[in-house]
Amino acid sequence: MPIKDTAVRELIRREAQRQNETLNLIASENYAPRDVLEALGSPFTNKYAEGYPGKRYYPGNEIVDQLENLAINRAKKLFKAEHANVQALSGGGANLAIYLALMQPGEKLMALKLSHGGHLSHGHPVNFSGKNYKIIFYEVDKATGRLDMDKIRAQAEIEKPKVIIAGASAYAREINWKEFSVIAKSVGAYLVADISHTAGLIAGGALKNPCPYADVVMTTTHKSLRGPRGAIILCKKELASVIDKSIFPGFQGGPHMASIAGIAVALKNASEEKFKTYAKSTIINSKAMAKEFKKFGIDIISGGTDTHLMVLDLSKQNISGKIAEELLVAAGITVSRSTIPDDTRSPMDPSGIRIGTPAMTTRGFKEKEFIRTAQIISAIITGKNSKKDLKVFREEITKLLKKFPVK
Repeated sequence: MPIKDTAVRELIRREAQRQNETLNLIASENYAPRDVLEALGSPFTNKYAEGYPGKRYYPGNEIVDQLENLAINRAKKLFKAEHANVQALSGGGANLAIYLALMQPGEKLMALKLSHGGHLSHGHPVNFSGKNYKIIFYEVDKATGRLDMDKIRAQAEIEKPKVIIAGASAYAREINWKEFSVIAKSVGAYLVADISHTAGLIAGGALKNPCPYADVVMTTTHKSLRGPRGAIILCKKELASVIDKSIFPGFQGGPHMASIAGIAVALKNASEEKFKTYAKSTIINSKAMAKEFKKFGIDIISGGTDTHLMVLDLSKQNISGKIAEELLVAAGITVSRSTIPDDTRSPMDPSGIRIGTPAMTTRGFKEKEFIRTAQIISAIITGKNSKKDLKVFREEITKLLKKFPVK
């Protein structure tokens, strides 16, 4: 049934058109398939379900319990986890709930610095995490742009944090979960793996799974996992009770059961053989772009990528991330501005841009299309960006996108 509210209906139509007509390289975005969207619009939206399966505070949750258990069991099986909580409403909230479960205010939290590829909820001063815990930041190596595990180990031995977070939002290399685990155990810390960006790649077998090594693993469900907006917390059995209690009643009220329905669908999709192909293709496409950017003399933080994303350092091109972002939007391409390690510019107008391949891989782009896209981006950010050029590029992008519609 069509939406009667004509104003909202028109905005939905326009947004769908914008998505279809945009070449999306925002690393944290993707396209949820139709079955996930249908689950989000299901009657589960109507049900209040405070508590957990078998222990609700409202009647009428018999079917809801089956749904949540289905999502839990699929998450455990897919990631080979001992326990799963699927009620977290978002990644930032899930991280805060984990901190509440494992730490006391004022205790030490060790994480990757935001400007070096970390995340806001990993202890940034403006975030709740940075205001309530003593934050110890580790950084990528200045020469290589990679994590130096020896330096991280030495830092952890000095600081002895209560929790170490391994995970990032703008780090292009695969993380050594095993080594992080060894470091955490050596100093008596909990290891929390934030795989929000790479969960789909891990589920598809293209990257290593942190569950055997980390005490707690958190992922959002809407990025490379191609689900609805939400989050999952995976953990060892001995932490199950404290994690569950931290989510409810510690941090949240009733769960969003329609989102959990969408998560269940996404987890099933991610368990299928064709999803493995998607995960591998996402990385192949990312590496193809990185190789092409290098041909144009554009620096990439860490020199390349092992994952779905990369951060371009535009310092040599004498163009800011914000200006590059705006020029690319004019050509029909969306990326996100990004800081680079030790950036001298502000986060609102930094020195880099972050590029990711999950969304356009979902739409069917292969190496050929990603290489051409990298060529267009390179032409724009290296100075060939007159209005006439942007118009020509926009026309080419529009023609290309018609072959790969959002499904």
